[in-house]
Parts: sequence; C-alpha cells; structure tokens
Amino acid sequence: MILVSLPPFSFRKYFAFGAIVLGICCVSCFAKPLLLPVKSTPYDNQMARIRSVLQTTARTQREISLNVVNHWMGDLRAIPYGFSQKWKTPSEVEVASVADCKGKAVALYERMQANGATHVRLVIGMRTSASHQTHTWLVWETSNGSYVLDPTINWVARREEQAGNRSYLPLYAYAGTRKYRAPVTLLAGN
Repeated sequence: MILVSLPPFSFRKYFAFGAIVLGICCVSCFAKPLLLPVKSTPYDNQMARIRSVLQTTARTQREISLNVVNHWMGDLRAIPYGFSQKWKTPSEVEVASVADCKGKAVALYERMQANGATHVRLVIGMRTSASHQTHTWLVWETSNGSYVLDPTINWVARREEQAGNRSYLPLYAYAGTRKYRAPVTLLAGN
C-alpha cells in the first residue's frame, strides 16, 4: 500500500483565490456593455437607405441641452407608431403620418448630429430580455452620464442606469462610419 501525503489545506490561499475570482465576476456585472468593432453587421443591406444620415458627423461640436433633446423626443414620440419593413429616412418620417422605432431613432440621430451632438450611437437590440423582436434607439454619452434616447416609447431621455440591466440590450450599434456588435455573452442574455 502506498500512502500519498498531501500538503496541508491552505485555507488562506484558496480563500484569497476565490475572493479574486468572485471580485472579477462581480465587477463585470456593473460595467456597461462593451461593444466590439466589426466590419459588417446583418443589418448593413437594410441600412443602405439611411447610410448617409449615419455617416454624417457633427460639423461643429457643441453641448446640447437635455431639455432640447427631450423636446425633440416629444415631437417624435407624438408621431403614431406604424411598422415599416424598410428604414425610413428622416425626411420620410417628417411627412409620414406614422413611423416605427427605426425611423424615429434615425430622425433623432440626424437632429442630434445637425446640432453638434457627439458620442451618439444608433443601437439595434432588444427592448427587454423577454422581447421577441428587435428595437432601435439611441445612446448618447455626455459629460453628465449616458442617456437612452427612445422616442418610440419614452417622452424624455432616461439615464442608462435608470433603464435597468434587463432592458435596452444592444445587439449592434452604429456611430458615424463605425459599426459594433455586442459580445456573445451579452447576446446570450448573460
């Protein structure tokens, strides 16, 4: 019979290792979702109609008042909802009697860019973790925090942290000429 001697159990080493692993896992729960740069998305062909709007950047950068943005959102929110298979341009949304989330978000994106807003992303994703269809909204990064701009559902901008961790889950995003996708773990719903 051969006896194997194991070193004594070092509770401190295992406890420290466990605490580090747990800490790393918890920190990722509080971080904003990362978006990974990509060359293409499944929506690129559909976006052809609005590509020029997305690729227009603010000529002069200036601080836009949250009240002004809320006014624009209210104007777009007042347009009755009506689904469209194709992405409407902002001018089509302006004259239409109805518009969907895609059209309203693109129209708001154009207004933001035309008035000097920076750090604005058009996002395609899931409105909630229980959603069965995609939704489109904007995320606006400011010196006062990040805002979700959803003129289809909300009358005013909401701070990203107020939206909750189970809503506004990005799949893809567009900012100027750049395209992004959410990491696979985020796509799987964590």
